[in-house]
Amino acid sequence: MASKDNCSFCGRPRNQVGVLITGGTGNICDECVRHAFDVIELEDAHTGKQSKDKHHNGKMLKPMEIKQHLDEYVIGQDEAKKVLAVAVYNHYKRINQGANADNIEIEKSNIMLVGETGTGKTLLAKTIAKMLDVPFAIVDATVLTEAGYVGEDIESLLVRLLQNADYDVPRAEKGIVFIDEIDKIARKGDNPSITRDVSGEGVQQGLLKLLEGSVVNVPPQGGRKHPEQKMIAVNTKNILFICGGAFEGIDKIIARRLNTKVVGFGAREKTKEVDKNNFLQYVAPQDLRSFGLIPEIIGRIPVLAHLDPLDRDALRRILVEPKNALSKQYSELFKMDNVELSFDDETFDFIVDKAIEFKLGARGLRSICEAIMIDAMFETPSAHVKTLVITKEFAQRRFEKSLIA
Repeated sequence: MASKDNCSFCGRPRNQVGVLITGGTGNICDECVRHAFDVIELEDAHTGKQSKDKHHNGKMLKPMEIKQHLDEYVIGQDEAKKVLAVAVYNHYKRINQGANADNIEIEKSNIMLVGETGTGKTLLAKTIAKMLDVPFAIVDATVLTEAGYVGEDIESLLVRLLQNADYDVPRAEKGIVFIDEIDKIARKGDNPSITRDVSGEGVQQGLLKLLEGSVVNVPPQGGRKHPEQKMIAVNTKNILFICGGAFEGIDKIIARRLNTKVVGFGAREKTKEVDKNNFLQYVAPQDLRSFGLIPEIIGRIPVLAHLDPLDRDALRRILVEPKNALSKQYSELFKMDNVELSFDDETFDFIVDKAIEFKLGARGLRSICEAIMIDAMFETPSAHVKTLVITKEFAQRRFEKSLIA
């Protein structure tokens, strides 16, 4: 019979182990616990079994709960949040669907987000990435080229997803990929050319098999594929793809389709209901085709959502309201130096005015704040001050000295 001061598995005494856990009829040391956990992990990997508690926590977030989480970090964009929340919720249900008596297979709904730069496309994706318990990867379409040319192959999109899933292929096959800058691979022109469009239409054609679902051979470390390299087979059938792009100039395409410059009797009535300050809200699949996306790829991304331009009120709220608001970020930086930072309301108004002038959206706010705060962040840690108030006059002086002014 094992001693109450010894591990019941390895027999080592209490003074030779880190922690000895005592139970009703025996004891187990910390080393045996770790070894038992490794054995279970290896067995699960061998059988393909996944722990529901580990990967899904036994909880399926409802669309309203997902949107509420997004509201804490992203200002406005209610329509885009609803679309994303429903897509993610349906993705959970597809993952947990299991066997269906009626043999009804739920198809995935890939999403296209269209919005001006700085309106929150990438921030929405990053915020969702933090709350999900499925592998999530944000990749950039600008580096992709057609197979055989300098650049990255289409399959490299899945390398980041595999890495985030710790190369657990079954888990990666139920993940979500956000493809940013999808508009940068638009067809360069409607007329056929003697040169290949290797970073435009060629990439779109290569994406077709990934978006619809197929078994793709992925190089485990990324980079170019070569014949002697070991590949990992990934089935993209259950991978949800979210695409985002600014689509610069698509508003003119939408305006032409809506025929906002018609003349003749009744022309005013036909166009008075069109909001000419936000053409993106009327975006349709045919506009994406006119912009340069091929019909096949548009058909594989059936859900289309737009992000509204940020007005003055939205920019003002972005500065102060979200959990990761810029003002809170700077306050946290100064707090690490034991300095209490605060901003006057007029300072926020000045920053918003400049952001609207530059037309850079929320990203413009960061550039302006950096120009204003750079001297304070340089001098304050050595000045031994306890409080710092950023007034409008201070902000104006520092901004006028900066290069971006």
